[in-house]
Amino acid sequence: MKKYILLLASVLILAGCSEFNQPISSEHEGIWNRIIVWPIVSIIQFLAEFTGSYAGGIILVTVLVRICILPLTLKQIKSSRAMQTLQPQLKALQKTYSSKDAETQQQYQQEMMKLMQSTGANPIAGCLPVLIQMPILIGLYHAISRMNVTPMYELGSIFTVPLTTSSILFAILAGGMQYLVLKTGPALNTNPQMTIMQYILPVMIMIFGFRAPTAITLYWIVSSFISILQNIYLYKILYCKDETVSLINENK
Repeated sequence: MKKYILLLASVLILAGCSEFNQPISSEHEGIWNRIIVWPIVSIIQFLAEFTGSYAGGIILVTVLVRICILPLTLKQIKSSRAMQTLQPQLKALQKTYSSKDAETQQQYQQEMMKLMQSTGANPIAGCLPVLIQMPILIGLYHAISRMNVTPMYELGSIFTVPLTTSSILFAILAGGMQYLVLKTGPALNTNPQMTIMQYILPVMIMIFGFRAPTAITLYWIVSSFISILQNIYLYKILYCKDETVSLINENK
């Protein structure tokens, strides 16, 4: 099933690549154009008229996307909390299967997966909101590029930076914001692979931003800013209060 989904996604994306630098309108055929690109163009246009600028339209699109992926975000948070609760058991497993030979490590992986499945914890759940946003990012990239060559659209700029061209400053800001998202989220130092991603993902976002239109990096910056506020509230305020109450009850 996963192979078919990936194949379908590849076909849809490649189908839109052939028209990457062509004007866009409601009359264009193709699944990619009708389902992804043109709806994004229409929403940006509508919100741009509402806010008075295409930059404002993109910002509102970002807010709408974040609202749509909120259920996945809450699932991510629930899973990360479960991972934190499992840390004592995971450390015990590491001591039990401390040998580095292949057989022992395989047993360790199997026991770890059983433990996670029993509690519903999933270390990959944190990637789901990002993965869901990727088709939107690609569609937004296509929409901006095609709007740029369509005479009826004048995208304008934000802080004197044209939305259709790349910006080193915005790329660095996007990478930095992504780093803050990971730093304000749940602790990653318990998983070496996730700790590495804490540094790799922001760099990847930054490199992408060096070539992407400012409209794309603006989307990522606003989305990351929302994530930072969300993480601060959930992990630094709400859950801190819950942990404080639990400690008080245990000491009674």
